[in-house]
Amino acid sequence: MSLLRVRDLNVRFQQGAAATHAVRGVSFEVGRGETVALVGESGSGKSVTALSTVSLLPDSAAIEGSITYDGAQMVGASEKELRRVRGNDISFIFQEPMTSLNPLHTLEKQLAESLSLHQGLSGQAARDRIVELLHQVGIPEPEGRLKSYPHQLSGGQRQRVMIAMALANGPDLLIADEPTTALDVTIQAQILELLAGLKRERGMSMLFITHDLGIVRRFADRVCVMRHGEIVETGPTARIFADPKHSYTQTLLAAEPTGSPDPVPADAPEIARTENLKIWFPIKRGLLKRTAGYIKAVNDASVSVRAGETTGIVGESGSGKTTLALAIMRLISSEGRIVFQGRDIQGLRSREVRPLRQGMQIVFQDPFGSLSPRMTVAEIVAEGLKLHDTGDTRPHREQVAEILSETGIDPGTMDRYPHEFSGGQRQRIAIARAMILRPKLVVLDEPTSALDQTVQVQIVDLLRDLQKRHKLAYLFISHDLRVVRALSHNVVVMQRGDVREQGPTDAVFDNPSDPYTRALMAAAFDLKADAADAVAV
Repeated sequence: MSLLRVRDLNVRFQQGAAATHAVRGVSFEVGRGETVALVGESGSGKSVTALSTVSLLPDSAAIEGSITYDGAQMVGASEKELRRVRGNDISFIFQEPMTSLNPLHTLEKQLAESLSLHQGLSGQAARDRIVELLHQVGIPEPEGRLKSYPHQLSGGQRQRVMIAMALANGPDLLIADEPTTALDVTIQAQILELLAGLKRERGMSMLFITHDLGIVRRFADRVCVMRHGEIVETGPTARIFADPKHSYTQTLLAAEPTGSPDPVPADAPEIARTENLKIWFPIKRGLLKRTAGYIKAVNDASVSVRAGETTGIVGESGSGKTTLALAIMRLISSEGRIVFQGRDIQGLRSREVRPLRQGMQIVFQDPFGSLSPRMTVAEIVAEGLKLHDTGDTRPHREQVAEILSETGIDPGTMDRYPHEFSGGQRQRIAIARAMILRPKLVVLDEPTSALDQTVQVQIVDLLRDLQKRHKLAYLFISHDLRVVRALSHNVVVMQRGDVREQGPTDAVFDNPSDPYTRALMAAAFDLKADAADAVAV
């Protein structure tokens, strides 16, 4: 008998007179001890389907069909019955723990709340159970973490706390909604290994929601492929990957960045270079704010990039990747040499650097966060033209139309606002904003990590095309090593502020010399090595 059975599920969201049909006739089952993956692009209905299981959708949602858990009907169940099931029999792990954990409460208080509600535990009994849970999910020295707040933990540790909260009451079904998307490859590997181990020990069932097919291949027993609110194909994982029947499934499986960038001419000029760059942030303590120590963000980093070349910068969160790039752009203070187009810019004053900013631009990870919701696309893209003289005397709207067309956005949509575009389109707008100033150096800070795999491929192709056309130098920061390999000529591997290894991409990927690099490659490409070594190195 199946633990969870969904039959002919339909979900509609009513917004005024209009209704959005988000899920259409979805049917699937999750057996006891089984892992079923729901895969598909953003907006395909995966999360809505999962939240429907225990009626966690807003009041504007109308749910039709049948959802049974352990034989009990969930659609139309009383709030009392749903509360008994939520967090007790069925638990959730969400994608971004920082938004799921209360920033004002300690870990102990947040974990104790669930134990009190469902098991009646309090005081020392609850504290002992919390320490046990934190230990199970791999939080070091859990007794000392009870009074910690979420912001005092790393991303991987916050996700482990979310898993501890989900497992607190011994659920039979764990629903994990993109639980590793925002994590580095080594942390991702650890979280997946942790979930797999807990599943084996407890005999749990799992409904795993993701757009990362690499995770699905390693982790799921069966796969349901969703598109436009419907399940277009379902079957055992091995069969789906070996012989996909539906054209959309075939497209998803083929959507992986491949190939390599065009070679760089031997006489290509150097665009940017650092020599022995050091970035230490002082730790101030006491009434007089004396320096008690330093956060050593970057130590002795020497990197370079030429016209038409991409230097990939990889490593875990906190390794110094973004800090290094921001220092090169003179957005934060540093020591050592920074050379941009043959000029040492380290000692320049802010007003002397300002004219150079036209030649160095940045594209961020989250385009929705970096694009003003109050400005139209035309205003966003043209903003830089008001500050810098590119030498182009054409009207700004004409220049905006040209760069939007070049980056794959219909110029006729330039008077719309960012929320009216998909995630991939918003990233194209962010790229257009940087490219309209015709820069020489572009910092790409995780520009594809928040995107579906099919959209990732499109953005990688766009970046290659723009680089070839304009001989752009890229500093490409990412924890997705597959994308780095497809786009980068050279790779710099960083850990805790140190450059552990650097060189041509193929050499570093195929024959890494540093133990940390080998652990990164193992985590990213599922090699026979312990990804946890990356943290220990």
